[in-house]
Amino acid sequence: MELRQFEYFVAVVEEANFTRAAERLHVAQPGVSAQVRRLERELGEELLDRSGRTVRLTEVGAAVLPYARAALEAVAGARDAAAEFTGLVRGHVTVGMVSSAATHDVDLPGMLAEFHGRHPAVEITLSEAGSGPLLGAVRAGRIDVAFAGLAADPPPGVDVQVITDEPLVAVVGRDDPLAGTERMTLRALAARPLICLPPGTGIRACVDDAFGAEGLRPRFVFEAGDPRFLAALAARGLGVAVLPESIMGGREDALHAIRLRPAVRGRLVFAWRSEGPVSPAARTFVRHARTSLAVRFPTNESGPAGAVVASGGP
Repeated sequence: MELRQFEYFVAVVEEANFTRAAERLHVAQPGVSAQVRRLERELGEELLDRSGRTVRLTEVGAAVLPYARAALEAVAGARDAAAEFTGLVRGHVTVGMVSSAATHDVDLPGMLAEFHGRHPAVEITLSEAGSGPLLGAVRAGRIDVAFAGLAADPPPGVDVQVITDEPLVAVVGRDDPLAGTERMTLRALAARPLICLPPGTGIRACVDDAFGAEGLRPRFVFEAGDPRFLAALAARGLGVAVLPESIMGGREDALHAIRLRPAVRGRLVFAWRSEGPVSPAARTFVRHARTSLAVRFPTNESGPAGAVVASGGP
């Protein structure tokens, strides 16, 4: 038996799918299938039930799985011990982000470049998704860290460092009848066609929670992942956009922001697993990112931007 066979077997079990396992491992799907089949032949038993739409463990597979994971953890532990002893960090860090992170002046490219300069032996991968899926992936260990929006407390098993905490505002074009308004109620806002980020994003969760608390059912006419695009739609008179107040920076000539009553706030956070990432590379990146963010965002309206919000345990 080879370590690679155990690695592929565990990935297929965790993804419940050969194709997704191959994507996670960055290898071709036929190679994953072949290695798992070879492992089954060596053990003399089928480990996976492939008859359904999702791959499931057989009884034998369930018995073998803990040993496969233990073997992988033992090898990873040996590598980690050697890496930390020599002081040369190696490995792989997976980073997730929401598209709205770019509007908060996080300078993620600069942060990644600085980390790469200090730890050139660490491979970094970056992907974009909604806040809900990102936080779920951090909790499950599918990615190491994420820059995500947060409407309430983080999910169990995830800790976060607050980057920004700011009010959401109603954004209209300068020709809109509301352009002279300073404040408006959520009920009045719900009567207008709305523009917002899609479900699954932190900002949308904040908006939906606020309307739900008032018993309101607004109508969203445009949804997109880039807040700057949504602001441009509002500037053209296509609806009222509900966005972070920071979107107004440099756009006051084309847009007007209206404060909401009751106030609605949104947070952008840096998230990692409460029990800590497994690899030295990911642990080193968490320390690097937290230090960098604390320097870049020392304060916000509700307190220190570097405050850590604990999830309450796994």
